[in-house]
Amino acid sequence: MSDTPVVLLLGGTTEARALAERLAASNLRVISSLAGRVSRPAMPVGEVRIGGFGGADGLAAWLRDHAAIGVVDATHPFAATISRNAAEACHATNTPLLRLERPGWDAEPGDSWHEVDSLDAAAAILPRLGRRVFLTTGRQELAPFASLADLWFLVRCVDPPTEALPPQAEVLLARGPYDAAAERALMQQHRIDVLVTKNSGGEMTRGKLTAARELGVPVVMVSRPELPQVPGCESPDDAATWVSALRTSGG
Repeated sequence: MSDTPVVLLLGGTTEARALAERLAASNLRVISSLAGRVSRPAMPVGEVRIGGFGGADGLAAWLRDHAAIGVVDATHPFAATISRNAAEACHATNTPLLRLERPGWDAEPGDSWHEVDSLDAAAAILPRLGRRVFLTTGRQELAPFASLADLWFLVRCVDPPTEALPPQAEVLLARGPYDAAAERALMQQHRIDVLVTKNSGGEMTRGKLTAARELGVPVVMVSRPELPQVPGCESPDDAATWVSALRTSGG
């Protein structure tokens, strides 16, 4: 095993790739870990591993085996399972952990948001808000909507859906970023009268919110899950500073 200190970067997000790029010239061995749920993921610079660890115990074993001096959890805001596993594994191994998470979206003047705490709750309120739904919650989270036979859905995802679709649905395979003008044209083309999304934050997918505001389309906004309380930051630059300090502090 190399004597170069190892930092594990739990990635898959724009922020994770930006951090990997910032750390590429460091004197650390930065290993980006991707879940492998997307067939053609955008790859970060540097060393990459793909696939799960086998829960918190498996992640703890990996950290011990690699003598990791730190972990940055830069996964998607809704990837709650890996974030919980990371917190548990880092606690068990006494490994420093930082959560790099982009800020969530906030409603702006002119928005018509209906904030809910789950996809089930989103599905429950849809029939009273519209009949033609733009569903942007991901291919693996369609089950709550599958029984809504009276509504029509435009389902956008990166890879083909893995769950049953609503009876009236059209699938659009696309990868962001999505600009507001294109989102507005898409929603007009399909006569969308309600948008369903998760509060992922970031600029790559904000365009649909701008389009909905301009068109007067209500938005069902699924709130982020509660995650373990760990040290955190919102920018790759701050995360890079934290990682750089690990070696000088001895991890």
